[in-house]
Amino acid sequence: MANRPNRFPRRALAVSLLIVAAGLPSAPTVTSSTKTGKPTVLRMLQMNLCNSGRAGCYTGRSIPVAAEVIAAEAPDLVTLNEICRDDVSALRRVFETVHTERTVVSAFQAAGDRPSGADTRCRNGQPYGLGLLAHVETPDTPRSVYSGIHPTQDLADPEERAWLCVDVALLACTTHLSATGHRVALSQCGHLLDTILPTISGRTGSGPAVLGGDLNLRADGDPDVRSCTPPGHSRVDDGARQHIVAVTGIALCCRSSVTMHGATDHPGLLATVIIGGSRPGQPPA
Repeated sequence: MANRPNRFPRRALAVSLLIVAAGLPSAPTVTSSTKTGKPTVLRMLQMNLCNSGRAGCYTGRSIPVAAEVIAAEAPDLVTLNEICRDDVSALRRVFETVHTERTVVSAFQAAGDRPSGADTRCRNGQPYGLGLLAHVETPDTPRSVYSGIHPTQDLADPEERAWLCVDVALLACTTHLSATGHRVALSQCGHLLDTILPTISGRTGSGPAVLGGDLNLRADGDPDVRSCTPPGHSRVDDGARQHIVAVTGIALCCRSSVTMHGATDHPGLLATVIIGGSRPGQPPA
């Protein structure tokens, strides 16, 4: 998007928000549920699209297939990993056809490139990283985007892993954690959930947070992804390394894997997000 996001320092060991008057609108759906006392129910889709053009999983087909999935599933939130900057614009156009009566908002955050000190690039020269799509009711409400580079990185990997959040009253976030050092991934996960997200919520008054991403950690793995989810969080996964994690006040249910027809090496992960309510039999974290 054209507005410059609020960024955390690239290698900061402590979190400090840099707040500017740019970003994304707050979602009135959450406000409405507060007024009525009824929970807000959203569908959230996480996809790793392997579209850098450099990895072995690249097929050149993941963006068209992702567009088909968005059109078919009509999610309210979409978190995107391993994409090029213009992929967000392409998928935003599809998202707009699904939510014709809403205002669609989007954001992109590039991964860092340690050797150059700039952004990691796709084979086509565009910045490579993370994206997020959401919708709100009106275009003229206050806007906030938050992003940064994780302070802990695998120094053997030139790619510096990033995170991205948009404040749509619900704080919707995504990240793609280290694939080359699982202990590094665990540290990144813990810092994001224990420090960064609470800091944003505490200083800005944003709503509860939900994170979708390829965490490169498994439940029952070594290390176990559940080691970085604080008490009170709920979590669902795709049976492998993609997860949706929600803080207290949000319930997750109805997880399903969505086929990507071989266009990328991960399925889509679709879940229902229930804000301000609880669901009997909610799956454990």
